[in-house]
Amino acid sequence: MAAKPKRSGLGKGLDTLIREIESNTKSEPEPKVVEKVVEKVVEKVVEKKAETLVKITEIEPNRKQPRKDFNEDALMELAESIKQHGVLQPLLVQKRDGYYEIIAGERRWRASKLAGIKEVPVIIKDYSEQEIVEIALIENIQREDLNPIEEALAYKRLLQEFNLKQDEVAEKVSKSRVAITNSMRLLKLADEVQQMIIEEMITSGHARALIAIEDSNKQIELANKIFEEKLSVRETERLVKNILNPKPVKEKEPYNDQFVYKALENKIKDRVGSNVSINRKNKNKGKIEIEYYSTEDLERIVDLLSK
Repeated sequence: MAAKPKRSGLGKGLDTLIREIESNTKSEPEPKVVEKVVEKVVEKVVEKKAETLVKITEIEPNRKQPRKDFNEDALMELAESIKQHGVLQPLLVQKRDGYYEIIAGERRWRASKLAGIKEVPVIIKDYSEQEIVEIALIENIQREDLNPIEEALAYKRLLQEFNLKQDEVAEKVSKSRVAITNSMRLLKLADEVQQMIIEEMITSGHARALIAIEDSNKQIELANKIFEEKLSVRETERLVKNILNPKPVKEKEPYNDQFVYKALENKIKDRVGSNVSINRKNKNKGKIEIEYYSTEDLERIVDLLSK
């Protein structure tokens, strides 16, 4: 029988985070209970005794949680499943003044309301504001629920509100520092372009190529061009490169008509028997000079031109 693959990445990071939080916040040891349930949301084993039923009307979402958009069709599907099987995973909540605030599980809470459920199972914990943000962020990243802008805003909050460094954030969410940096660079884009990312009109790959364009209006113009013409990321990168480093336009060499006028000079010279020069003022204007060497020669030329 093949061995089960070990969990890695975000699951491991969150499991470590939960253990660290609980070791710091637990004031006294709790009696162990043999029966346990698996809480997939936070990828750890939670003791059965911590689970309790709470009226759904007493639960409120965390207004500062990273995820803002919820797919309505997916919620309806989950609601139908809850109608048949109930809520299989408890919500992770924290006691507030007069209500319980969701730390993890808002999607299940929303679907339960749609399903008409009156009570839902919860696990009540006591975490700091920073720990709540970390858990909510990691849960959503694990489920791949966040759009690129929501994820970038969550990283920004951890950095600015809780004074974490990028290395610390990267370690908590089991991502590279470069990934955190690239994610947050999306916030430099114009608001309209960020909204196009949220609405999946363009990808984060397209968006990263547009960051090099500093002009917001130009960003929006190019983002619409990407969407309308269905440009690939590679095509977008080439487009931006050409805008930033335009190729010099070679000016056409002026038509060299020196030999043409020389031929005309020689033709007139053969006719009048004297030196002739054509002097151009511009493309269409100029003057013709005919030399004469005596009064008789001038009369000859005049007589020749008169004929």
